[in-house]
Amino acid sequence: MDSPVEIPFKSFIQLKPEESTAIYLQLVFEFIKAIQTGFLPEGTKLPGTRILCKVLSVNRNTLIKAFQDLESQGWIETLPNKGTFILSQQKQKNKAEFSISKEQNTTSDNIGFSFQRSTILESPIEISNLPYQFNDGMPDLRLVQTDVLARLYVSKLKRRKTSKTYEQIELRSHSNFKTHFSNYLNLTRGIRISTSNLLTTSSHEIALYLVTKVLITPGDKVIVASPGYYMSNMTLTNTGAQIISIPVNEDGIDTKKLKEICETTKIRVLYLTSNYHYPTTISLSAKKRIEVLELANQYGFVILEDDYDFEFHYDNNPVLPLAAFDSNQKVVYIGSFGKSLPSGFSYGFVAAPAEFIKELEKHQNILEPRIDVIKEQVLTEWITEGEVHRLSKKNKKIYKERRDYFVSILNEKLKGKIKFKVPPRGLAIWVEWLDHFNLIQFQKECSKHGLFLPKTILYQSKNLTATRLGFGHLEKEEMEKAVSILSESLEIILEK
Repeated sequence: MDSPVEIPFKSFIQLKPEESTAIYLQLVFEFIKAIQTGFLPEGTKLPGTRILCKVLSVNRNTLIKAFQDLESQGWIETLPNKGTFILSQQKQKNKAEFSISKEQNTTSDNIGFSFQRSTILESPIEISNLPYQFNDGMPDLRLVQTDVLARLYVSKLKRRKTSKTYEQIELRSHSNFKTHFSNYLNLTRGIRISTSNLLTTSSHEIALYLVTKVLITPGDKVIVASPGYYMSNMTLTNTGAQIISIPVNEDGIDTKKLKEICETTKIRVLYLTSNYHYPTTISLSAKKRIEVLELANQYGFVILEDDYDFEFHYDNNPVLPLAAFDSNQKVVYIGSFGKSLPSGFSYGFVAAPAEFIKELEKHQNILEPRIDVIKEQVLTEWITEGEVHRLSKKNKKIYKERRDYFVSILNEKLKGKIKFKVPPRGLAIWVEWLDHFNLIQFQKECSKHGLFLPKTILYQSKNLTATRLGFGHLEKEEMEKAVSILSESLEIILEK
């Protein structure tokens, strides 16, 4: 942002004087959260303490004490005669598992006992009852096919009892499911795995959590793309890793910058959404795919490849993941399955070397000790009978039509105001606004007209004003109305 005074601090710095946590600590926590979620990008100049304490309605000594804590932890930097600036995490002076005293990371809140409080895992997700809403690219729950799944599930519940124990049934069912699921992944994603290379989880988020827990130790250097996915960044930061950001170009992450960092710093993990980068929807080019694999082999880091939206590609020859070409076992591949299925039927998975999978299973046995036998039997039948492929083909046709219509509406109603590329996959479009304006004010104006824009889809820095607009959950009339509100609200904002 051009001027620090323009930043709507009170929209994301939420102080609660009624809580037992000291105000200066609340300030520290809120600023850290704002930096991690992208509301205060690297290089942002903060207002002077006299101005900021008036904006936030806090005592100046309290604000100065909070800034001292933030600077000692490496989140901000004060330059004489220049001002105070936000640091990127790659420039932080201390390790990512920044030291927080017992007073800071525990609380009792008058409930009779103390517990640890995370400043990292505060959920940024918002809920609204407005009639029109954008999200970051979710499928339409109205398209969920429940009839066939319901019949299969009921039939499995009514199956005849056998003399086998539940543990025997569970083991056999899970083994059968993994066999068919690994074959399905090999067929659709071009990877070459057996059941020993596969871990299935109840969700994509659990898969990512397990991998980071086993792969990363406090102080490890982890490279992520910027802009990036707030949820994965939270998970990675929670491990105690030191996060290093590198920019994204028109053909994917900046591999020159990646190599420069590797030459001077020992990197443990590169987290990458290679096929459909979140949030920009850019696909990593063929040349850069080769470069990334070569750099991983040369410098010894692990590529954590997150293929969160593979199911929604609209071309006949989808780009295969890096895992399909990994000859040196440097890629840990995670993804999702069944996003178009009813809640509870979707899966997360990890494909990796067998020894790593064994270690993951130890931790999964604590988080997910029991297997939903019925669900696995139902999905196994769906895969073997080809129902998954038929559903995927049907949904891709619907979502491609929605994408194309959404593109036409954007071109019609926002022509000359935005620029974007039509993504070959996924359920969202990355829109960059040609005018520079405050996105938080824009969000509020849209809200007045019945359209909700969650903060998690808004991206703003000195040189960027962009929004990730999900279209998958919208029908044609809803798209028209939502984009009309965007256009009308933009005109109002620009006239102010």
